[in-house]
Amino acid sequence: MSRWLIKSEPHVYPFSQLEKDKKTSWTGVRNFEARNNLRAMKKGDLALFYHSNEGLEVVGVAKIVRGAYADPTAKGEDWSTVDVAPVKGFSEPVSLAAIKGAAKLKEIALVKRSRISVVPLTDAEFREVLKMGKTKL
Repeated sequence: MSRWLIKSEPHVYPFSQLEKDKKTSWTGVRNFEARNNLRAMKKGDLALFYHSNEGLEVVGVAKIVRGAYADPTAKGEDWSTVDVAPVKGFSEPVSLAAIKGAAKLKEIALVKRSRISVVPLTDAEFREVLKMGKTKL
């Protein structure tokens, strides 16, 4: 099972909306590296849900419930999407500043590949962010 981090601007699609919707398609990704990461996702993988641009914090965990398929919002273009469902909100959001200050997260893709909206995580990084957010699965 792989671990990921997915980003959404909270005014566009916050984690609370995913919790209400119970499931969504992660459409609209238009970056080749992020698209390839979507294509690598498998059903059952887990992803940290990060509020970007506003908030700048990890706020929850989502699960991939359908692997990659053609993004219906990209008519005639080669883009992909996955379906995600909420698993659990964080007890305490984990800020970008806290992540940058954590020695165990010095190589995390959220910081190293900051412009990419879908990035892989190591199991150790995933567990460390959960611990920082006082959240257990």
